[in-house]
Amino acid sequence: MADLSSYADLDLDRARRRGYPEAVYCAGKTSAQVAGIAAALAGRPGAVTLFTRAAPAHAAAVLDVLPSAFHDPESGLLAWPPAVPPAEGGRVVVLAAGTSDLPYAREALFTARYLGREASLTVDVGVAGLHRVLSHLDELRAARAIVVAAGMDGALPSVVAGLVSAPVVALPTSVGYGAAFEGLAALLAMLNACAPGVAVVNIDNGYGAGHLAAQIAAPR
Repeated sequence: MADLSSYADLDLDRARRRGYPEAVYCAGKTSAQVAGIAAALAGRPGAVTLFTRAAPAHAAAVLDVLPSAFHDPESGLLAWPPAVPPAEGGRVVVLAAGTSDLPYAREALFTARYLGREASLTVDVGVAGLHRVLSHLDELRAARAIVVAAGMDGALPSVVAGLVSAPVVALPTSVGYGAAFEGLAALLAMLNACAPGVAVVNIDNGYGAGHLAAQIAAPR
């Protein structure tokens, strides 16, 4: 196993202890550090490891060590081993208010899938055209948990939560013009949602949103 002692101490027991494995947050790490972590995990394919916020150099480092790893460049997420676990529990539906929200919505989507949930993605259903989200009501009402990624005014989670019985995980994104304050406006709007049943994760935190939705939709 690679010597990580100078920069990492992997929590290899987390999957047994919590039911979900550790994820590797790549931002802020060097490519060499990410490669060392990947090498340490190469011989332990028993539990899925997600590499999140991987810039192209991080992804190249992981793929050099784990060439068959799943990689979604748009969200910066990699998964090892690449096979999606069998789905169990309830369904997770991920909504992206606009195309610009897709990187964060896709991070949530693949996180939920690799944590063992059936998950689907519906795109471009923002509040500027309410007919778009209303056309997906049957899908939304069949979900156990719904992730809603939105920037700008952050209004979509409140709309969705008023239409369904499932919990809504609100994912504010940094999408928007100047007064959006890089997602702060959407975050505050979601925290002040008047519809009950809305939980809010941090700005651009697709991993956290997908993880929470997967836990909500876990087998009963």
